[in-house]
Amino acid sequence: MLLTDLLHQRPEVTAPRILGARLSFGGVTVRLTELEAYAADDPGSHAFRGKTNRNRVMFGPPGHLYVYFTYGMHHCANLVCHPEGEPGGILLRAGEVVDGIELARERRGSARDVDLARGPARLASALGIDLGMNGTDAFELDLAPVGEWSQIEVATGPRVGLRLAPDQPWRFWVAGDPTVSQYRPAKKLRANG
Repeated sequence: MLLTDLLHQRPEVTAPRILGARLSFGGVTVRLTELEAYAADDPGSHAFRGKTNRNRVMFGPPGHLYVYFTYGMHHCANLVCHPEGEPGGILLRAGEVVDGIELARERRGSARDVDLARGPARLASALGIDLGMNGTDAFELDLAPVGEWSQIEVATGPRVGLRLAPDQPWRFWVAGDPTVSQYRPAKKLRANG
């Protein structure tokens, strides 16, 4: 299947199929090892409550990056992916730097190589992605060759840190890969009183 066809499917269908793909941006290439899917009918998605100025890229054409700023300090990137008429995206959670490692090290400071793109904010930082890249399609995404992809053991489970739809098994990762981030459930809200 062609990448363009994959990107026009629901995110939870596409995400496991692009594990192992190589994403190149800003002089660095990562092999994607962990992804999370977010669909239109998903309470965990930024697009769930409708189109806003912040999430409008998720409603646009597939194949662009939806970049957002979180916790007042981190950028995270999603690959826009959805069928006609439905917003959606795939959070780029982790990867292994396979090219441009010196530049990734420069951007990430004293991180160990295995941690350069381990987690969504670290991955965005290693690739040099910030809010200025929101809506861009100026990256390369090369699917893993069929033989290589067939060797990938795909694991699935709940997404990291979500309070809404926390048990949805739409986190996909390469089983046993050291660059995959640790699973952390959402912190429970304290009751007022």
